[in-house]
Amino acid sequence: MKNRRHFLKSSTACIALPFLESLGFRRFASANPTPVTPPKRLAFLGFGWGVTDESWCPDINTPGADYVLPEGLKPLQKHKSDFSVVQGMWNQFSVEGHAGSTWWLSGANKFGQPGQSMHNSISADQVAAEQLGMHTRFASLQLNCSKSAEASGHGPGLSMAWDRNGKPVAGLNDPVQVYHQLFSKDDVPLEEQQSRLAEKRSVLDTVMENAQSLRRGLGQDDTEKLEEYFQSIRDIETRLSKEEQWIGVARPEAPVIEPRKGITGKEEVRLMYDLLIAAFQTDSTRVITYRQPGGHGFLESLGAKVHPHDMSHYHSTRGEKLAASQKRDLTNSTLLAGLLDRLKATKEADGSSLFDNIALAYGSNIRTGHELTNCPTLITGGGAGIKLGENIVVSKDTPLCNSWLTMLHGVGVKVERHGDSTGILKQILV
Repeated sequence: MKNRRHFLKSSTACIALPFLESLGFRRFASANPTPVTPPKRLAFLGFGWGVTDESWCPDINTPGADYVLPEGLKPLQKHKSDFSVVQGMWNQFSVEGHAGSTWWLSGANKFGQPGQSMHNSISADQVAAEQLGMHTRFASLQLNCSKSAEASGHGPGLSMAWDRNGKPVAGLNDPVQVYHQLFSKDDVPLEEQQSRLAEKRSVLDTVMENAQSLRRGLGQDDTEKLEEYFQSIRDIETRLSKEEQWIGVARPEAPVIEPRKGITGKEEVRLMYDLLIAAFQTDSTRVITYRQPGGHGFLESLGAKVHPHDMSHYHSTRGEKLAASQKRDLTNSTLLAGLLDRLKATKEADGSSLFDNIALAYGSNIRTGHELTNCPTLITGGGAGIKLGENIVVSKDTPLCNSWLTMLHGVGVKVERHGDSTGILKQILV
């Protein structure tokens, strides 16, 4: 049968459109005995300061599907069969109790490089982006909080993403930024866009030539530093190639309205979730991380007046700090339930839902009191062959990176290992 996929053509690229019902993809999928398979997506949603242990974590003595949903997850009751809580995992090299996301997706040893006070390695999302991002405008999207203070409890970094050199990857700090990145039209004439890219190429070539001339006579330490510099240049070249691939290709029509400026707190999270759906729906990217807010603005939107750091130490004082911690959990679970509703309601070309084709992890590198063991972890989505609907208790000190490796494999990213992983986590596979 003739392939009826639609394409956008420019002078430099021929790009497949996302699967849009208005262009007949749904009709084609229903008539074709072998419909186009929707792409796999991967998302990581992280938060700082952990969760309320007593009311978020299921009883480890009742593993399996018949566990009682704890109070902190009660807003997810109707989705209980659509997610699993995995207990017992951690990042063995974690030593920083204020870093809820810095090493969450990398599993790196902070002191892994002699002479460096802080070291990181590539995060799981960027491993996925190297493969899943080849066919989309954005290899990955990094969503952030609106203010740096809102990222309290997350630790160092510009987002949750870290590149292959272990360097921080910048993120988009509010819903308005994300909206314009995804959907704003570029009014600059094509010729001028091409000229700008050519100028960037010329500057990059000159920089590379000058750097190459420095190779002679360098010691080992300087040679290693220069190689790291060359890798940064190669990363820039990759980004320029991506720009060239998509030059002249219009951004998709926005399936959501433009957000108002200045929205913070829980409403900001809801908007970011809407934009996450829109980014996947338009196939603008297939890999997203979201470093969620947890600072003063977020707590104030819940009517809580405690300091977020103090709240995370509620076990020593309890009272209003414990109440704030529990309210935070309930709000986050309610927001997550809304996201799952949207994922299920967003239909793909073959009649499946976006939920069916995504693997999503929700959690943190730390928990109450800045404890670094038994990292709070919730996994959902049907895109990676993950077992859903269960309280899964794994062996104590199982590497958290085992779960990331399993999810990577599940969405088709075949890597031998990731971070400190010792293999896939068979307990979470169907």
